[in-house]
Amino acid sequence: RLTVHYDGSAFHGWQSQPDRRTVQGELMSALSNLADKPISLIGAGRTDAGVHATGQVASADMPSSWTPENLQRSLNAILPPEIWIQSSSIAHPDFHPRYDAVARTYQYQVGIEPKARSPFHAGTCWTLEGQLDYKLLEFGASKLVGEHSFEAFAKSGQPERGYLCSISQAHWSHSDLGFCFEITANRYLHHMVRYLVGTMVDIAREKRQKDDLRRLLSAEPDLTTSPPAPPQGLFLVHVQYPEHFEFPPVPPTASSKSIANV
Repeated sequence: RLTVHYDGSAFHGWQSQPDRRTVQGELMSALSNLADKPISLIGAGRTDAGVHATGQVASADMPSSWTPENLQRSLNAILPPEIWIQSSSIAHPDFHPRYDAVARTYQYQVGIEPKARSPFHAGTCWTLEGQLDYKLLEFGASKLVGEHSFEAFAKSGQPERGYLCSISQAHWSHSDLGFCFEITANRYLHHMVRYLVGTMVDIAREKRQKDDLRRLLSAEPDLTTSPPAPPQGLFLVHVQYPEHFEFPPVPPTASSKSIANV
């Protein structure tokens, strides 16, 4: 079981694709190289192109000669600089990183401070001109908690296994670059978080009515979301599993703290 960080701007998403550079593809290539045989890898979340992670969870079956410590060290020695293995541990024999997940937490970074335009930050946040009304951001987030149909916030043309999602927490906070939105849910629809952020930002800029988010969740006719926020501000930061699959927490490193709480 691996906990993986990656800079999504360098990849065409998580999922392996022919003739495309993906995170899963790079990891499988590295694992296969170390094992000297083809190795498959399963991830907890299929992040889109440009989306980052500081808490992606993945699993693979490696030869028993590889200890978790040696595997982590060797992977970090050969992986490209955009990918880093934070931790490696022995997985429960029945563990499936995607299907056993009970919740995933995402953060979205919005940059309104001048330093957000630094080349060291611009690829990890959505930079905006002007100010946002924090109270309106929080008002919108407060409408999300609970079970709702998020059909209005799904990417059109993408098949979904129903539109009901249960949101256990959703809130905005101040950050060094501006604002950070955090949301935890049992499942997500395609581009759902980005549509939510785009709509809440427009409400906070007073380009939409304060009550539009509630009306969209109520599926009122002739009302559409704002365009989705761009992918570079989105991070998969945590995947939650039932207790019998959880392992002792890995102490956070300085680098993981700085990325997750930009």
